[in-house]
Amino acid sequence: MALAQPGSGELPERTASLRGGLATTACMETLQIGYLHAVAAAAGCSLSQPFPDSGIDWHVSHSAPGHTVDDEVTVKVQLKATHQIPPHPSGPAFSFTLDNAHLVKLARTPVSVHKILVVMLVPRSREDWLRAGHDRLDLRHCCYWTNLAGHPVTGRHRTTVRIPTSRIFDDRALCEIMTRVGRGGRP
Repeated sequence: MALAQPGSGELPERTASLRGGLATTACMETLQIGYLHAVAAAAGCSLSQPFPDSGIDWHVSHSAPGHTVDDEVTVKVQLKATHQIPPHPSGPAFSFTLDNAHLVKLARTPVSVHKILVVMLVPRSREDWLRAGHDRLDLRHCCYWTNLAGHPVTGRHRTTVRIPTSRIFDDRALCEIMTRVGRGGRP
C-alpha cells in the first residue's frame, strides 16, 4: 500500500477489503442517505423521515430570518442512485428513468410542500465509493437535483426524465433552494 506524503493533500492508495454481503442497491441507498445528511448538516437544515414512507424519502427543513412565507420551510426529497451513468456526465443533462408512480407523485402540481428528486451517480465498485484522509473524506461521485413539478408521464410503465448537470446537490444548492421556497417560489 502506497502512502501519501504528509501535507500533500493526496489520499493514500488502497488495497481490496473484504466487504459485507449486503446487496449493492441497499448499500447505494445507505450511501446516498449519508450524502444527504452531510449536505443538510452543512446547510443548517434538519431532516425527518416520514413513517411510513409513502413514496417520499425525506423532509428537509430550513429556518432563516429571510423567509417570508413562514419561519421554517420544508422540501420533500426523493432519493435515487445509479451506477449505470458514468461520472461527469457530458452535456447539459443526463437521462434517468423513473417508475410512473414515482413520477406522478413528484410531478404533482400545485403543492403545499415542494418536492425534488436527487439522483446520485455512484461508481460501480464499492471499493471506489469513499476515500478517507487526515483532512477529508471524499465521497464519490455526485448528486444532482431537479424539480419535476408538471412533468408529463410519457411511458407505459416508466418515463425518462432529464437531470440537469448544472444542478449539483450540495449545501449551497440546498440553501438556494430553501431561499427560493422561503420567498414563496419553487425550488
